[in-house]
Amino acid sequence: MNAIIDFIKSTGFALIGSDPKVLVMLAISFVLLYLAIVKKFEPLLLLPIAFGMLLTNLPGADMFHEVLFAGGHVHWDLFGGAGVTQEFLNDLSAGSSAYLAEGLSVGDTISPGLLDVLYLGVKLGIYPCLIFVGVGAMTDFGPLIANPKSMLLGAAAQLGIFITYIAANFLGFTPQQAGSIGIIGGADGPTAIYTTMILAAELLGPIAVAAYSYMALIGVIQPPIMKALTTKKERSIVMKQLRPVSKTEKIIFPIVVTVFVTLLVPSAGPLIGSLMLGNLMKESGVCDRLSKTAQNELMNIVTIFLGVSVGATATAATFLTWRTLGIILMGIVAFSMGTAGGLLLAKFMNLFLKEKINPLIGSAGVSAVPMAARISQKVGQQENPGNFLLMHAMGPNVAGVIGSAIAAGVLISLLG
Repeated sequence: MNAIIDFIKSTGFALIGSDPKVLVMLAISFVLLYLAIVKKFEPLLLLPIAFGMLLTNLPGADMFHEVLFAGGHVHWDLFGGAGVTQEFLNDLSAGSSAYLAEGLSVGDTISPGLLDVLYLGVKLGIYPCLIFVGVGAMTDFGPLIANPKSMLLGAAAQLGIFITYIAANFLGFTPQQAGSIGIIGGADGPTAIYTTMILAAELLGPIAVAAYSYMALIGVIQPPIMKALTTKKERSIVMKQLRPVSKTEKIIFPIVVTVFVTLLVPSAGPLIGSLMLGNLMKESGVCDRLSKTAQNELMNIVTIFLGVSVGATATAATFLTWRTLGIILMGIVAFSMGTAGGLLLAKFMNLFLKEKINPLIGSAGVSAVPMAARISQKVGQQENPGNFLLMHAMGPNVAGVIGSAIAAGVLISLLG
């Protein structure tokens, strides 16, 4: 009978009563799973993130231990089986991770779980860079090369990053946390994760969920902003077909961008280098096997690991706070300001251009590839069924990927 009682006490059903907050987190994970499966909101990423959130909040499973990464550092000694020291407990109690010290005693050992091991790829900055290799292999920079002006639109769409950074500072976040919150405005999940891991790892859960949720909801968020800031006449502007881009140009472009951007902003080198490596493998035509692997097997495997690992950071103790709610609210402000920045610059450029550009393509500069470009196409065709903006919008769209990586590099250089 004692053995039966001990077994019952060790089950998650018994443990769940000790922290009712996990029920809220489980409910949130169910909502995200519903959005991914039923509503099909960015399911390739939202589903793994939601399931990672589910796993990490199941009491007793012990698949993820925040204490192993307390203070934004990997505590390799604890991974290796070393016991908790008094000095470590003192550091926890004195910092923002004080709640992690509860239940720990000197000499306690921690057995790393599955999600702890997978999370190392996020913590060490491996997964975001590998995903950028895959993104580069699937990206066509032809529209950007054919219309270099679209680079300006991609840059303008990063406005939301820096406005939100300033706002977050005023609201009491540290500069590093403000930079991590601001990067949500780039609408680039891997870049947001990479930046947050370096500047404010403790905010990874809410920032990743916010970034990917807004990317998934781009079709809901952007159209009202696009219609509010443009006239029917502007939305109906028809753009001429882009010029053909030679293979030589497509090969030279990733090499030149890698050299220039890395020399300008060295901190952006890992992201830009990974992006352009994937693109060069595709455009060179001599690495078909590597290019296909990057686009398919590598991209799919890393997406699973990244999503589950990021979801694992959304524990009840760190996620259910007013600070998290503030981050999610500021995230949508950042995303909206980025959309507005691209639109407004396109309108401003039309004051000086003989061949007008449709301002709707400016909203695609927020980097969510290729969803933002598709939204530009959709809204444009609502006003003029004969209007085909997709390829024109892809220019600012891929420019936004480069722009968000550069913005991340600037924030890391200044705040890291």
